[in-house]
Amino acid sequence: MLETAAHTGIYETTRRSLQAVPKELPAVWLYDARGSRLYEEIVRLPEYYLPRREAEILRGRSRAIAERTKARTLVELGSGSAPNTRFLLDALSGTLERYVPFDLSEWALKDSADAIAAAYPAISVEPVVGDFERDLGALPGEEPRLVAFLGSTIGNLYPAQRSAFLAALARELAVGNRLLLGLDLVKDVGRLEAAYDDPAGVTEAFVRNALRAANRELEATFEQERFDYDPRWDPADEWMDIGLRARESHVVSVRRLGLELELAEGERLRVEVSSKFRREAFVPELERAGLSLASWWTDAAGDFAIALAHPRS
Repeated sequence: MLETAAHTGIYETTRRSLQAVPKELPAVWLYDARGSRLYEEIVRLPEYYLPRREAEILRGRSRAIAERTKARTLVELGSGSAPNTRFLLDALSGTLERYVPFDLSEWALKDSADAIAAAYPAISVEPVVGDFERDLGALPGEEPRLVAFLGSTIGNLYPAQRSAFLAALARELAVGNRLLLGLDLVKDVGRLEAAYDDPAGVTEAFVRNALRAANRELEATFEQERFDYDPRWDPADEWMDIGLRARESHVVSVRRLGLELELAEGERLRVEVSSKFRREAFVPELERAGLSLASWWTDAAGDFAIALAHPRS
């Protein structure tokens, strides 16, 4: 991760985030090799409904998506292990020439790209290691392109980041290109909180792994026993606020960033947010970014949505 982090400017982002209010350790530190393996455990947990609801929609709608996009290139942002992408790859078999998985985690990206290449030998698999907030101009591929951002990963962006990201995508997409978004919807708070605080403690281990990664890569002195896991629903912003809470006042040294981080007793260290969406609020976001909604599909329970959008001509 070290070379990738330096290349993308994550050190400077981390410095700013740790000095912000509230203090935040950027979520990129979650996804080293161990973190990526833990995340793959999370997606199989019964409480973590998101991938199953998304799969239900894609299983039923991928053929319609293929007919409407006729994509020659499928670009997947934040692809990870790409479990639900295969619905699209199967449906696009008549037109697809190239699959471009795009992710910041080199470990997860290589594993996923190798598996897809083996399963779909007729498709050229061209993985790109990068930050989808900064490196969209590096995306290769023949037109028409379908850019997929699944798993409600877009919910990990703050609203201003999300607006800038969607606007950047709108500028990159030519006429005839399409954007496919997975969106977790607002629902019962108990179910939301359970999805990020499973009884087996896998999600907690995943979040705590960010401290391990920061200690290793940044020469930091985070001590696990000085923090409680603290995921919570924020009704004002309609997001899950996921992080850790200091059990006592203490100082953390982050040597590579030249920081001495003072944490008060009870102070939170945020690791990520996971926004939940409503159609009536998200469609205007698309429009402000220069995108138009073409289709909106939900699972039978109404837990999750897939949105197909295109740049406004």
